[in-house]
Amino acid sequence: MSLSALNEFSLDFFSLKGKSAIVTGGNSGLGQAFAAALAKAGANILIPDLNEANPETRELIEQQGARVAFMQIDITEKGAPAKVIARCLEAFGSVDILVNNAGICKLNKVLDFGRDDWDPMININLTAAFEMSHEAAKVMVARGEGKIINICSLFSWLGGQWSPAYAATKHAIAGLTKAYCDELGQHNIQVNGIAPGYFATNITAATRSNPETNQRVLDHIPANRWGDTQDLMGAMVFLASKASDYVNGHVLVVDGGYLVR
Repeated sequence: MSLSALNEFSLDFFSLKGKSAIVTGGNSGLGQAFAAALAKAGANILIPDLNEANPETRELIEQQGARVAFMQIDITEKGAPAKVIARCLEAFGSVDILVNNAGICKLNKVLDFGRDDWDPMININLTAAFEMSHEAAKVMVARGEGKIINICSLFSWLGGQWSPAYAATKHAIAGLTKAYCDELGQHNIQVNGIAPGYFATNITAATRSNPETNQRVLDHIPANRWGDTQDLMGAMVFLASKASDYVNGHVLVVDGGYLVR
């Protein structure tokens, strides 16, 4: 490595100052953590969500000195993703980063899992992410740069009892990540994924409160602890920033080592 290469590298590569990010489902949970992390790195945030703006999310973002806009919308509706992109351009002037985070998971035995369970999960977990990426890519290709980050899962590799649609969508979103990378890489657009492991959120509260199920999860994690939301923030900022310009088509697993056991 040459000294000039080292001199050209800067920690500013991780800065998102002046960038604009869309975080679907960013009102709460892991999505809220992703939005707050991007804001702390300097990005302005647009959050499209089915629910009204969460005051806590607004405060978290504005405390970082970033601007935030909310858009109450169902991104599974026809034409909605294009409206989200237009809103971000109107609010901030650019679409630099798209985080496809919105998702749902309904559990049911395979023999009882019908289209009423299947269709909503396919629509939000996969189709909406595809259409958001499709619309964002148009803007990014025109500008010659951009970052698309898909929130995958350990179930992008695993099967998972009682969750055929969830596993199918998470396998598919990992494939979509690679397919978009293969075509958009030539336009200086990086398309990557983050696969969170088991995190201490409201969704996992019941599992963590039961000593038996809690220990079953911990026995599978070399780090011997549940993930905290801050464990995902560095991965998000890295993949959204210039520091990851030569990382493309990759799904970064943040799981404390769960998949090695």
